[in-house]
Amino acid sequence: MSFSHGTVVETVRLNPRLVRIVLQIEDPESLAVRQDGDSAVGVYFPDSTQGRNYSVRQQRGDCIDLDVVLHARGPGTSWAATTRPGDRVGLDHARSWYRPGADTDWQLLVTDLSGLPATARIIEELPAHTPAVCVVEVADEADLAYLPQRSTVTLAPSVGTGNGHAPSRLAELTRALALPAGHGYCWFAGEAAQSRAVRKYLRGLGWGIEQFDVTGYWRFDSEDWDERFARVQDDVLAVYEKALADGKGDKVASEEFDEALERVGL
Repeated sequence: MSFSHGTVVETVRLNPRLVRIVLQIEDPESLAVRQDGDSAVGVYFPDSTQGRNYSVRQQRGDCIDLDVVLHARGPGTSWAATTRPGDRVGLDHARSWYRPGADTDWQLLVTDLSGLPATARIIEELPAHTPAVCVVEVADEADLAYLPQRSTVTLAPSVGTGNGHAPSRLAELTRALALPAGHGYCWFAGEAAQSRAVRKYLRGLGWGIEQFDVTGYWRFDSEDWDERFARVQDDVLAVYEKALADGKGDKVASEEFDEALERVGL
């Protein structure tokens, strides 16, 4: 498992809900931060066994920028709102999911506030002539201003919905799109139930599994869900493990695992 300590170099408030935390990685070779658009690391807070995953908005040598969304409460919000230069954290689990194929003609980016930093980086790093449609669910207009503007990117925003405060419209907005012609690729980062609905929609369109990377970044009513999952975890994890043992790969195994969750009402 990759691991390094990191030291806070600077904090910058970007808007009412986003704060940028610049970290210097003490052992960058060990941590091996990914270079993909949704590169992320696990951050473990001082004096706590708890941690959260955050997108790497930018990397400069041994320094990384983490743009952290502030919520009403939670260990990540408490850390991001109070940390100061010189504070240290643990970093591990450098990873990424964004994998558009070489034959991709256009991209569909679907996200809520949790995926906003990764979405911003993906838009910023899109090839010059690659069109994209971005379905984004935010708290207010200030959050939309955080995203880079590109002439090839069309925004389909929903302001004031989802994000744990109101019902999400991500799947609804995705289904309502008139999708471009050609070979598409979808990247999703948001609430887990919405990720399931979007993935099922894409499958219904006949998309192959290589055409999307759909990740639930968080789960509504997670404490209740965790309690219910504990009662069935052995059975549903067995589905995932069997798929891997059968050589289906992690993406298919994760899809079959999610289908097993749905069958038991999770």
